[in-house]
Amino acid sequence: MRILLAEDDQRLGNLIKHLLENENHQVEWVQQGDEVFDLAYQTAFDVIVLDWMMPGATGLQVCDRLRKKGYQGAILMLTARDAVDDRVLGLDAGADDYLVKPFEFAELKARLRALSRRGLAPLQEEIVKTEGLILNRTTHKVQRGDQEIQLTSREFQILDLLLQNSGRVVPREVIIDRIWGWDTEVTSNNLDAYVRLLRKKLDLPFSQPLISNVRGIGYKLEVRDV
Repeated sequence: MRILLAEDDQRLGNLIKHLLENENHQVEWVQQGDEVFDLAYQTAFDVIVLDWMMPGATGLQVCDRLRKKGYQGAILMLTARDAVDDRVLGLDAGADDYLVKPFEFAELKARLRALSRRGLAPLQEEIVKTEGLILNRTTHKVQRGDQEIQLTSREFQILDLLLQNSGRVVPREVIIDRIWGWDTEVTSNNLDAYVRLLRKKLDLPFSQPLISNVRGIGYKLEVRDV
């Protein structure tokens, strides 16, 4: 099983990672909540294990944001909060299961097995096709013409958002809020730099640019459905 573990407690994180790897699982361990966002889309994890309280972004914020952006993978929340209201908050944010600290490792393994079984059904590929452009939300691959284009996770998210609003101008502040969250330190200049790199990848060696800059407002993708 491939597991993404987000836990800022050094001792507990080391212990969980060690025990899971001894069970022949592959474990990617991060200690900052905001590190989860990129990794969740770069690798096909069977389960994401999120600690509730983390620096950068809490597990609750991470879970809520992933679900709002359409993430379909299994999420297990770890927390010392055992009140019913807290459990409801975690489940309402999109967690599939909830494990209260301290817990026995055997229970963690059982819950991971149960979540893994739920995810065994193959995902239906969600492919968006436009004139000369194919975006696959399942594999995170992009193709223009007969050329596959390698995008970073952020570039893919920006392109997907513009595709969802094809033909409409998407303001810079909307893009920043949807991709990075309202409390981010990312600025319009940072966004412009991302889009410049994205446009360079999409437009070379093609003569027709896909993304246009609407001065003072934002960006627009004008392509026709096929």
